[in-house]
Amino acid sequence: MATIVFSSIGGAVGGPIGRNIGAFVGRSVDAALFGGSAGGARLRELDVTLSSYGQPLPRHYGRMRVAGSVIWATELEEHIESGGLLGGSGGYSYTANFAVALASRPLVSLGRIWADGKLLRGAAGDLKVGGTLRLHAGGEGQQPDPLIVAHEGEDQSPAFRGLAYVVFEQLELVSFGNRIPSLTFEVFADAVCDLGRPALELFGGADIAGNERGACDGFSVEDTLADTLAAIAPVVPVSVDGAAERPRIVFGDDGAAPIVLAEPARAGDDRGFGKDSGEARRRDPPEAGAPAVLRYFDSARDYLPALQYPSGRAATGQPRMLELPATMHPGQARALVQRAAVRQLRTPDRLSWRSATCDPAVAPGTLVRLADRLGTWRVAQWQWGGTGVELELAAWGPLPLPGGGEGEPGRFAAPADLLPERSRVVACELPWNAQGALPDRAHLAIAVSGAGPGWTGAALYAEDGAGQLWPLGGASRRPAALGTVTDALPPAGSLLLDRVSRVTVTLADPLLALASLPFATITEESNLALIGEELVQFLRAEPLGDGRWRLSHLLRGCRGTQPAISTHVAGEAFALLDNRAMLIDAGTAGAPETVAALGRGDTEPALSATHLAGLSQRPLRPVHGRAASGLDGALVLSWTRRARGDWRWADGTDVPVAEESERYLVTAEREGAVLRSWTALEPRLSLATADLAELAAGTVLAVRQQGTRGISPPLFLATLH
Repeated sequence: MATIVFSSIGGAVGGPIGRNIGAFVGRSVDAALFGGSAGGARLRELDVTLSSYGQPLPRHYGRMRVAGSVIWATELEEHIESGGLLGGSGGYSYTANFAVALASRPLVSLGRIWADGKLLRGAAGDLKVGGTLRLHAGGEGQQPDPLIVAHEGEDQSPAFRGLAYVVFEQLELVSFGNRIPSLTFEVFADAVCDLGRPALELFGGADIAGNERGACDGFSVEDTLADTLAAIAPVVPVSVDGAAERPRIVFGDDGAAPIVLAEPARAGDDRGFGKDSGEARRRDPPEAGAPAVLRYFDSARDYLPALQYPSGRAATGQPRMLELPATMHPGQARALVQRAAVRQLRTPDRLSWRSATCDPAVAPGTLVRLADRLGTWRVAQWQWGGTGVELELAAWGPLPLPGGGEGEPGRFAAPADLLPERSRVVACELPWNAQGALPDRAHLAIAVSGAGPGWTGAALYAEDGAGQLWPLGGASRRPAALGTVTDALPPAGSLLLDRVSRVTVTLADPLLALASLPFATITEESNLALIGEELVQFLRAEPLGDGRWRLSHLLRGCRGTQPAISTHVAGEAFALLDNRAMLIDAGTAGAPETVAALGRGDTEPALSATHLAGLSQRPLRPVHGRAASGLDGALVLSWTRRARGDWRWADGTDVPVAEESERYLVTAEREGAVLRSWTALEPRLSLATADLAELAAGTVLAVRQQGTRGISPPLFLATLH
């Protein structure tokens, strides 16, 4: 009833704006008189990005977290990773180009972006995956996005002036199951905000006043003025004063001086409005049920929906849910719901008052006083009747804020916002494994890491020495345990476990850890690490703090790296060759001389020379060299061969050749120069007396195994006297 009355009066006084304001006042009166909950906007969930026709684009004030609407997109682009220069495993990846509308009101800036609940863009503006992001803030001078123009043509590419939107170009989707994820955006539209700001901007024909405008961090509007005010009214007292030339929306008390009403007009019919005396007073019963609960967006919990309950004893019944599409701190929300609870328990006085005069300054929302009575009243209804102007008055006064403490946001595990770290890389060639690939192919292990948890991976390349990068076919996404050696590792034998030597390692990422292992695991290639140019297995790893570890109980010179045992220096590279290191089949051409890693945090690629170059295809150095004199004065040289891939070398069993043919090169050397050489087809060679006579004293005899694609390091057999 009141809705119809006020809507008609408002339309007559203020046109369409007045009709909306009058309808809002009438609904408020109807709710007070006949019960029912307030209408208005409801909180939207934050996990859905829509792309439906007819979806309203809201206006945002302050700072909010919004889902947005997809307004343009291309088909997903498929990228085939063929394996690159060295024939890696390859695979498929996908990227997306699309635009998302955020607000039908200009924005100041864009903050964080969440994708499927995880951070896609950090507070510093860094994207957590590959791709490019552009923000169009919605200004009137806004130009079309170049990516949309490139796909649609200049004539078919709107500038979307007045609409704030973002464009993603080549956004990597591998982290989201190769689909466009559900996105939410942190948007900044104003430096300060309160609940009165949306009403002021939405309807420029109205004035905003009052001392309870409801401080908040942000607010979203996608409804009419009446619906917006109806959502605010249960939380903040709102009234509309239509007496002035421009309607005034008042939040709380505007401090205006009340108008004193004349004496009530009597009427002969005591059954009419105000009875015979012209006035009738009544008191409405308090609203039944439990105190209302406020649901809002919590700025202390990444804008997630939250609830605030008023303090006091719990009441029976289901509480009324007040949904306010505003971002607030828990303390602000707690103060609002406390006031709402007090208003719910209040028993307001109402007064029917008949006036014989029509004062144009008295209209719905006007504060009035009675000449012979204390207190202030606000005009709730105004109607011209047959016996005078009939006013429905509601008692008005300040609302005390009850105690109850500051609101608590509750526990919340926010997604980590980590800045990207620079990459570090260590690459080495691995010895051939007889249980794996073919013996004529090189095998490359690449360990990549960053200086902290912000490192999310790096693409791998071969560097050709002239600055040109060639893809290796793949990317490393798991941080490997790599770093540098603080002190030089001392020499030791390779046949027994070295229980004496110690080496201190500083890891690039201090959050990674090394582990100690029992002795039985030493035959399983566990804890195999590259230190300088030597492969070492360690059984003990003692943490020293700050990413430093002391390694001990070492097995030295593993997999044919005995020649490097005595070559260590402080500061050389360390890399744990476990399942976090990326393995690449380098083919028969061999591994590149330099490997590069390039991640999101790298302004320049991280480089590493390939350690143990040629180890995959080079035969192992023979062992057990012997030199004996024959019966005819000849010198009989002999040795024991070793084979790539046969690392166990069981006693009493001859190892396989592991090459196309068995060949050895025996040399006579002096001061680094080869004086003579002989070829042997078996692990022995007899030098005649005539051959020895040509060699001077001090000449060194050495043997090397000749493989299909390389030659082993030398084994020194004897020195001539």
